Amino acid sequence: MGLFSRKPKLPPADRPPLVRDERVLAWAAVGNGEGDGVVVASNLGLWLPGRGDRIGWHDILKAVWSGRELTVTLAETVVDRDDYTVVVDGTAETYLLLDPGELPHQVRARVTRSVAYTEHHRLPGGAARVAARRVAGADGLTWTVRLDPGTPADDEALLAETDRLVGAARAATAPADL
Repeated sequence: MGLFSRKPKLPPADRPPLVRDERVLAWAAVGNGEGDGVVVASNLGLWLPGRGDRIGWHDILKAVWSGRELTVTLAETVVDRDDYTVVVDGTAETYLLLDPGELPHQVRARVTRSVAYTEHHRLPGGAARVAARRVAGADGLTWTVRLDPGTPADDEALLAETDRLVGAARAATAPADL
């Protein structure tokens, strides 16, 4: 490819059902490129093969690029609280990208940019990460508590502590009155 060469446009058959004001930032064919699908990064989230819906950047807990494979770990909701959600790591999904182009960079940048606040805490019976994430196309922050593996999600003392931690984090990050 020359200096001014550009990656070919996303074929219309592979284009996900984008909403108004959503645009494709990067894409890459998966596997051998013979109909295994494409991974598409948009300004609003990530489209993965075999899924009919977009995954918001704020719903991706981890994205790891090995140099050939993109592994994406999604948040799996275990408890909805009044003003935040308790999540655990969902199943990691791995995609072989033979010509990744800008896709790994866009995924990393967008997931990282969605994080407004994060702090890890010890809890009764385990540990968790309190996080505030920016949701593309929405005002304000979405709060989550990601439980470390082995931390029980059904312990009332633990949930009471996560309520306290999220409240303290919200207070610490709230804009000061002008």
